[in-house]
Amino acid sequence: MPFETWLRFGSFALVLVCMLGLETLFPKRPLTAPRTTRALNNLAVLGLGTLLVRLFPILPVALATLMHQGNFGLFEMLDLPAWVEIPTAMLLLDLLIYWQHRLFHVVRPLWRIHRMHHADVDIDTTTALRFHPLEIALSMLIKLAAVALLAPSPLAVLLFEVSLNGCALFNHANLALPATLDRWLRLVLVTPDMHRVHHSTDMREANKNLGFNLPWWDRLFGTYQAQPALGHQDMHIGMNLFRDPVWWRLPSMLLIPFK
Repeated sequence: MPFETWLRFGSFALVLVCMLGLETLFPKRPLTAPRTTRALNNLAVLGLGTLLVRLFPILPVALATLMHQGNFGLFEMLDLPAWVEIPTAMLLLDLLIYWQHRLFHVVRPLWRIHRMHHADVDIDTTTALRFHPLEIALSMLIKLAAVALLAPSPLAVLLFEVSLNGCALFNHANLALPATLDRWLRLVLVTPDMHRVHHSTDMREANKNLGFNLPWWDRLFGTYQAQPALGHQDMHIGMNLFRDPVWWRLPSMLLIPFK
């Protein structure tokens, strides 16, 4: 197994286990659906998405390596030192993810695919795994296009993907952070309390807090909401259209875009 795969899988598994443990010890909200059932179905969705991605002829880090070797793309032309290029590339890729997420909320066919993620009746760290395979494939195409255009350092792409996975697991966690820690932490990271607003059944709130890693884009582009209107304990999570337990099963979950 190559170093990249070990790093990606190892960091993902470590953060997942840590978040599962922490949200069990310090839960923010009581769960309304069986946790094990939800977790297994969300893991199954992740497995299907991973299998689909493996069908791609090339993945972002490998493409970045090819672009780097061929001296193609924006960063290759700029020839910046690594200490400038790596954080700048990661910042631009995070901005891309913000706008991609926003696009999936405003373009109706894309929203139909994305709403499988929002249909989870609870939000915990396994919700971060719950993206429809079609969305995973489209996201991969967008990311590959960005890497081809920018030609960032392969290390920057790898670090960004590792941080994106870790931050998604963290900010979806059903974790009760002390208010002071949350207030300071959300200056530099999307926190669970911040992202939970985005999973509200109220679409005015579901269209807020679209960032995954950095909270700055929501503040900059006017999509930031500090707290849910009903408070974290009384807010409603998910989508009312898919509250029936039949939609908690994997086959039904995969049919959500076509409902």
